[in-house]
Amino acid sequence: MLEIKKIVLIGAGNLATHLAVAIKHSGKEIIQIYSRSIDSAKILANLVQTDYCTDLSKITDKADLYIIAVKDDVLTEIVRTLVIKNKLVVHTSGSVTMNILEQCSTNFGVFYPLLTFSKDHDLNFSKIPLCIEANTNHNLELLKHLTLSLTDKFFFINSEQRKILHLAAVFAGNFPNFMYSIAETLVKDNNMDFDLLKPLILETAEKVQTVKPLQAQTGPAIREDHKIMEMHLDLLEKYPEYKDLYLIISNEILRRKKND
Repeated sequence: MLEIKKIVLIGAGNLATHLAVAIKHSGKEIIQIYSRSIDSAKILANLVQTDYCTDLSKITDKADLYIIAVKDDVLTEIVRTLVIKNKLVVHTSGSVTMNILEQCSTNFGVFYPLLTFSKDHDLNFSKIPLCIEANTNHNLELLKHLTLSLTDKFFFINSEQRKILHLAAVFAGNFPNFMYSIAETLVKDNNMDFDLLKPLILETAEKVQTVKPLQAQTGPAIREDHKIMEMHLDLLEKYPEYKDLYLIISNEILRRKKND
């Protein structure tokens, strides 16, 4: 079986940056970076010591794999222009189907790292789950071997499953972070430091590693402590949008408790 050795990375944002570094460390060769922004392309190309371009028509045809690591709206634009013939091309989106790439090449798939990425936050890629999908078994094997050079946490996930996984990730990651921002507002408005809540945040995250989330649920709603809940609602009078959110979530916790 042929092995993926040479890779073109299309994109130079948060995910593309972490992916480029991880691929370089794995021993694979990134032979080109593409970005619409010449500054972004230069920075990432310098980081992994490779060539770059800002024109899709100038992308080399010498790679074994082309990874499109861009935002979903940009992905749609790129696939309308990019033609790679029979070379393997993948995207990294959690919410876009694999088949969007069939207009680019006869060989295509998905290479989806399930994590949120920021350029200035170091990550250990070996700890990140990678979800892969491909249009043929041969292409799937190629992606599997590439994945194993980055992490042992890989999963075969189809496009419909990946959409649900992406939705679940919003509930598991994005929404809790917004809740942290609400908590930060509440304590700061009352002359307290958000650091007071960080041990609680860490303990909650650690607990669900070994206990089912609903079993780990604590607080006045799961205890049906209506007196405390009424007090909280009174305190939220000057935050009407947070009050509505408090009610919706508390009622859903009560409903899940009764149904489960």
